[in-house]
Amino acid sequence: MRHRIAGYHLGRSSAQRTSLRRSLVTDLVMHGRIQTTETKCKAIQNQAEKLITIAKKAVDADTGTQVAARRLVAGQVNGGVDTVRKVFQDLAPRYTDRKGGYTRISKLGPRKGDNAPMALIEWV
Repeated sequence: MRHRIAGYHLGRSSAQRTSLRRSLVTDLVMHGRIQTTETKCKAIQNQAEKLITIAKKAVDADTGTQVAARRLVAGQVNGGVDTVRKVFQDLAPRYTDRKGGYTRISKLGPRKGDNAPMALIEWV
């Protein structure tokens, strides 16, 4: 029974799952859209939107809060300075007037090899 167990396990151990989510969110930030399975899209959507929320709150804050926010974002993505810079300079200012819902998931149909349901996740 799966009572009160939240989240997507994705058929992996916790370390592999963390690494997969981190790399998918990094690719989403760097490329703007990625094509993967529906389950993986749903698994990373919440994490990606939280990064934007952290960056938005830090845009008008003092220097100490901005540094702390950059460290929080850097801990959740790969790619180092370039990825964090893109979140804070490109993505966060784009969504200053929006209260949420920064990503969109579009269903694409089944994958040819194993019939897995595919989806496209992108920034709105």
